[in-house]
Amino acid sequence: MNKRTIINKYIVADPKICGGKLTFAGTRVMVWQVLDAFANGEPIDAILDAWPSITREHIEAALQLAASRAKTDRIIGLPPAREVLSR
Repeated sequence: MNKRTIINKYIVADPKICGGKLTFAGTRVMVWQVLDAFANGEPIDAILDAWPSITREHIEAALQLAASRAKTDRIIGLPPAREVLSR
């Protein structure tokens, strides 16, 4: 990736910012940081306090992106799970 990619109104990937990781437009806050905080039970208000440069709309855009990726991502080539039998 050699140039800025606009994912949506709130999320971009720019090789000059945070090594090209997804960030919220106009900030250096990485999307994974906010999603990780949310996944670990942080309330939205606490996330907004921790990163005052983002808004509730930024968080919603990150959640929509994550949901979209989860719908389309596939894991192919993994061996089937083995059932563990107890004796």
